[in-house]
Amino acid sequence: MREVVMPDLGTDIEEATISFWHVEEGEVVVQGADLVEVTTDKSTFNVQSPCEGIITEIIALEGETVPVGNALVRIEEEK
Repeated sequence: MREVVMPDLGTDIEEATISFWHVEEGEVVVQGADLVEVTTDKSTFNVQSPCEGIITEIIALEGETVPVGNALVRIEEEK
């Protein structure tokens, strides 16, 4: 199981808001696929999947503000 966390988006950015999920629980994703769009007061970013696998749990909901380093989603890696 792999936990994808809010990445460090820049020097002064400590958190970002979940704007839109590109995936749903149970969906298969490939490495590099966009998982979620997040917004800061400065910009909008897409967080990509670090691996291939199945989305087992979306932890952060749309509209939620998440600190850098906190979990966003869990992916069951395919072997």
